[in-house]
Amino acid sequence: MITAEFLVTALIVVLIPGTGVIFTVSTGLLQGRAASLYAALGCTAGIVPHSLATVLGLAAVMHAGALAFQVLKFAGGVYLLYLAYSMWRNTTAFAVDGAVSRTSARALVMKAVLLNVLNPKLTIFFLAFLPQFIEPGAAQPLAQLLLLSGVFMAMTFAVFVAYGFVAHAFRAKVIESTRVQRYLRYGFSAAFAGLGVNLALSER
Repeated sequence: MITAEFLVTALIVVLIPGTGVIFTVSTGLLQGRAASLYAALGCTAGIVPHSLATVLGLAAVMHAGALAFQVLKFAGGVYLLYLAYSMWRNTTAFAVDGAVSRTSARALVMKAVLLNVLNPKLTIFFLAFLPQFIEPGAAQPLAQLLLLSGVFMAMTFAVFVAYGFVAHAFRAKVIESTRVQRYLRYGFSAAFAGLGVNLALSER
């Protein structure tokens, strides 16, 4: 069940840069280490619905139901485009103080949660990925699925925190240059826009 093969494969999947990684890294650069921690927490929490969908068998319904997939896919694409627009319009300087207020922390978590909740590919991923590591003839396959999901989420949180902290380490150089700030802001905005368009136009 929790084999070396599972751990290595899950780590590779988590390390691959995607929307969650980009959001966490950009948050670490824009608002500091504490903010990136909230972003990582939100991205991890956004995995929960997809994990539960797999465990409860709803992923199979979504996999078969084209309409459900299309609706969630376009909603996710629109949300990514909204994030791209928001970052493009945000001309405020990168925060020097790493502290995050309660309201802004809550907003960061909610943004990150929506980022993953509105990505239907995560449900399909869990449907295809986790069952491969269930022991044949297991007496409690659901319990094993929950355990595998929990380990995957823990790895996601740890890796995303690491990404955020690394981004935070470069903040001093970023803050000293308004040009670098502008390029980063436009770069992250373009990345979110590209991911949004790709999600909206993607097939299963």
